Amino acid sequence: MKIYISLLISLIFVINPSIAGAKLEGYEVVSRNDKENITLYGKKIDDLYRGFKIDFKGQIYTRPFWNSVTSPTYASQIFYIDINKDKKEELIITLTTGYGTGLLWEEVHVFDTLDNRLNVNEMIVDNPLAIIYKNVKTKLSNEEAEIRVGNKEYKVDITPFEIKAENLFDDVGFGSIIDYEIINKNLLVKVSGQISPASYIGDVIITYEYRDKMYQSKTIDFITDIDKNPFYGPVKH
Repeated sequence: MKIYISLLISLIFVINPSIAGAKLEGYEVVSRNDKENITLYGKKIDDLYRGFKIDFKGQIYTRPFWNSVTSPTYASQIFYIDINKDKKEELIITLTTGYGTGLLWEEVHVFDTLDNRLNVNEMIVDNPLAIIYKNVKTKLSNEEAEIRVGNKEYKVDITPFEIKAENLFDDVGFGSIIDYEIINKNLLVKVSGQISPASYIGDVIITYEYRDKMYQSKTIDFITDIDKNPFYGPVKH
């Protein structure tokens, strides 16, 4: 039964095209890495790309349930970098699933590679919100926000924000901004802390590591100083 299921998954998600790199009818190029011969395709339906296909060095892999916005400002990204220190490159794709004023939702997909082929089973990346809810404690008053990460405690004076009482949240909120990036060959995610619909006090930065067959948090930091935040300024992949 297990062998049958594996074969079925392969038939669903891997298709060998007759011509490597041939244009896929009905699909648009969403993102491309010409250096590594990797192209991401999607079907444009209204304001979303859906039904993705990955042309990875001449082989087509199908991801029918992915979706991403079509705005060039929030274009999907392709990385081909060794992020787990196994001396083989991983394929990392980030998709923007939603954006707006004070809103950015990204998701990340990571694949192992070997001999110019993808492992069709994605690597598991621990959900950043689950990591935060398990490891970050917060408290919010009219004057101050407190954020505790392990044995580190941060206090932010919120009085300069001049937030009306009816607009102040009951506690620091996370989830409006989730932004993935590859920095110095590490997978990181930025999750912004919010105290009102229009007020952010800093970012939780999670650095992932590959452990126990999945990507889990290695470090968790809370950063209020933009100059110390690796997501701002030039990014070295």
